[in-house]
Amino acid sequence: MKAVRFDEYGGVDVLKVVDVPTPAPGPGQVLVQVRAAGINPGEAKIREGLLHSRWPATFPSGQGSDLAGVVAGTGTGVTGFTAGDEVIGYTDNRASQAELVVVGERNLTAKPPAVPWDVAGALNVAGATAYATVRAVALAEGDTVVVAGAAGGVGSLAVQLARRAGATVIGLASPANHEWLAGHGVIPVAYGDGAAGRIRQAADTVDAFIDTFGADYVQLALELGVEPSRIDTIVRFDAVAEYGVKAEGNAAGAGGSTLAELAGLIADGQLEVPIAARYPLGQVRDAYRRLASGHLRGKIVLTV
Repeated sequence: MKAVRFDEYGGVDVLKVVDVPTPAPGPGQVLVQVRAAGINPGEAKIREGLLHSRWPATFPSGQGSDLAGVVAGTGTGVTGFTAGDEVIGYTDNRASQAELVVVGERNLTAKPPAVPWDVAGALNVAGATAYATVRAVALAEGDTVVVAGAAGGVGSLAVQLARRAGATVIGLASPANHEWLAGHGVIPVAYGDGAAGRIRQAADTVDAFIDTFGADYVQLALELGVEPSRIDTIVRFDAVAEYGVKAEGNAAGAGGSTLAELAGLIADGQLEVPIAARYPLGQVRDAYRRLASGHLRGKIVLTV
């Protein structure tokens, strides 16, 4: 089977698609024929060696977490899925960017027929992260929350989930994404110099802040008077110790039950996962180049 591999840390040029042995599912595992696999900024950082101290790579390394596909086989003890089932899931073994992948049964959920393959394949990392960030800042009816990076893969879902929680949502994004945000009930505000003043014009007070971008957004949240316990960042891990903010993300939100809930919302038309671009597996380098170019609305997906 074909799978993405890299043998050393580096830029996109270290990525290659090679033939590897087909994996066999062990006890409690499911073999999935992948139809779509999302790509994420964290994967690029791991491949570049930027997260070596936190998540070191073992070479040769595979890549990818998000996936959607069709069950090709099951190991002993699997009771929830059978061959031919359509599923959404994830792997923690950096292996989803491949034609076939072994996945733990608890990391899968049934794919509703109304959820497109590309959306299903892009759902886990961004969806579970957005789910965790909204929960971390404890939104309630009437709260006002600012989401930085509001049109990105995580931000575009976080703003929608925050609206569902009853909050007024201010989305920091480029003007090109303001129409999309407004169409989803979000107050769009341009990022950059003067953002604090523009946010204050949009809302008298800010109760919570979700940072999906990094840079100085934690400091901006504090400047706006948000309590540290209601600030969540998925990038500035150093800010936890320095300012007492939260850094709850994918690890806090991941699970088959979260995927099932999000997939149900998508199937019912209550949650949109914007797809910025699609690439075949063999063009994985181009997909990550597009990711690195920034200014995306939503997710990039590899189709298999």
